[in-house]
Amino acid sequence: MTDTADRNPSRLLSTGIEGLDHILHGGLAEGGLYAVEGDTGAGKTTLTLQFLLAGARLGEPGLFVTLSESAADLRWMAASHGWSLDGIEILELLASDRELSPDAHYTMFHPSEVELTETTRGILNAAERVKPTRVVIDSVGELRLLAQSPLRYRRQILALKQFFVRSQATLMMVDDPRAEHADMAIASIASGIITLEREATAYGAFRRRLQVLKMRGREVVEGYHDCRIRKGGLEVYPRLVAAEHSVAHARETIKSGLPALDQLLGGGLARGTSSLFLGPAGTGKSSLAAQYARAAAARGEHAAIFLFDESIATFKERSAGLGFDVSGLVEQGKLTLRQVDPAELAPGEFAQLVCNLVEQQHARVIVIDSLTGYLNAMPNERLLTLHLHELLTYLGQQGVTTIMLMAQHGLVATTDTPVDASYLSDTVVLLRFFEARSEVCIAIAVIKKRTGAHERTIRELRFEGGAITIGEPIKDFAGVLNGAPQLVAASGQSRAGRKSRRT
Repeated sequence: MTDTADRNPSRLLSTGIEGLDHILHGGLAEGGLYAVEGDTGAGKTTLTLQFLLAGARLGEPGLFVTLSESAADLRWMAASHGWSLDGIEILELLASDRELSPDAHYTMFHPSEVELTETTRGILNAAERVKPTRVVIDSVGELRLLAQSPLRYRRQILALKQFFVRSQATLMMVDDPRAEHADMAIASIASGIITLEREATAYGAFRRRLQVLKMRGREVVEGYHDCRIRKGGLEVYPRLVAAEHSVAHARETIKSGLPALDQLLGGGLARGTSSLFLGPAGTGKSSLAAQYARAAAARGEHAAIFLFDESIATFKERSAGLGFDVSGLVEQGKLTLRQVDPAELAPGEFAQLVCNLVEQQHARVIVIDSLTGYLNAMPNERLLTLHLHELLTYLGQQGVTTIMLMAQHGLVATTDTPVDASYLSDTVVLLRFFEARSEVCIAIAVIKKRTGAHERTIRELRFEGGAITIGEPIKDFAGVLNGAPQLVAASGQSRAGRKSRRT
């Protein structure tokens, strides 16, 4: 039979990994040969077992040929993930103890000829007996060593491919990360190539990534995709492509619940836009952002706050001190608080968390507190900007209002931020410390808003009496925003006599 007579490339087989199926636009075409390459510990065996288990759940027979580790080791690994390998035939073809005996030497034939033939015969006999739909050979590096010549190795791989194609089986081969010699690789033979990488970071867990190098006759989501091995298997977080997630939404203004703050912003924040609250630590960025999330939850919308810099307990305590206890909103499911550990976070994983909240729980306000912590999860600034741009575009197209916080270095005299995210933001709110009346005061101003007019004044922001207060415009000082305020006029008014807008 020919390949086209036996295989059905239009039928897609699930890999058993939701994220990888998304990258492959449904799964792997039936009847092909697929190479899984990667570093030691990258998750190759885990991926292939999930592929076989996905078939077993559908009642499809599977065959796992192990050439490098024992069947007992495979079952132990599966048990660590909570899996049972019932329904999957494991063929163990390892070097036997008798090969260590002095009598185990071939005189008429080269050892590679005998051992390779025996190994291949064992695979074919098991396939004839099991009649599998899905087959995994782990790893073909052992076959490469037995063949010892590129020609013999290539012929052996081609023969195995043709046999399983005729048997209407889909074959997955685990290979070393690109053979040292091009003629010893199976890249040109395989229908598709999936590579996994494991990269050591300066601090924290390994960072794992996956990419589809080749998929014959199929479109895939190209590029690197973050992944992680957890109890339950390999999780893959597809690279976010904002252009694939555009939905219609109403153009409206959302309120903060603080009339003075909304007035400063020209009526409020526009739905589907991103805002950056920028200033030194302690100026109230988190409190203002929490006010927007609380107001959204009170309107019946879902809001989510990702905390990189503080614990959930501290956030709840601080919010209660400002006069609004968010515990009830959290219990009602209207507000999601998610504490994020930057040392354990992959950028793609974070994007997946956000997308799940938007698509499954219909979150309409997202707060990232803060970008400084988010930056720590990135390998470099350039990648942060790219990830952030795609994420903000996605959220904007979904009609989600995003508020990002970024701390500037220093307290009174501030310096540059770790990364310039202002050009990505539709609105920028600047907060600054300044000294007045022998007190440390906070100034707030809106310096950018793409979606409409806003106040040009600089106002005083106060947190007192369990409330957030936006004061009258600051007229007595110049240079407040650049961190070097100077008294230009004496008002003669006491603080108690000043009028303020309170909520």
